[in-house]
Amino acid sequence: MNSKRINREIRTIEKMIRIYERAHPAPVNSPNDYNKLYAYAINRLEKCRYGEQKPACKQCPVHCYQPKMREQMKVIMRWSGPKMLFHHPILAIRHLLDDRKPVPELPKKSRKAIRETNTRL
Repeated sequence: MNSKRINREIRTIEKMIRIYERAHPAPVNSPNDYNKLYAYAINRLEKCRYGEQKPACKQCPVHCYQPKMREQMKVIMRWSGPKMLFHHPILAIRHLLDDRKPVPELPKKSRKAIRETNTRL
């Protein structure tokens, strides 16, 4: 179950991707690019180690996005961010306020999470 903050982040990312998609339609040879990016972003948000205290992704010391996906998201956010103020002002303002919060200390991994990470390696 996601926290309120994570659900709000998911909604914000969805709106930003949709705004960008309207102006920059997906290429004909890969029509699901934006849906894949959105699904990837949801997956990353749901697995965020910070949980409810999550900092803005651009300020986070743990970059959980693959470099290619991170660059795609940066482009989308830079383009659609200012437009969010007109289309979804409350989400935009909340996102800007979240961006100003200090980055909390990185939570310690549980022993179970460490074991799972070591097993995958």
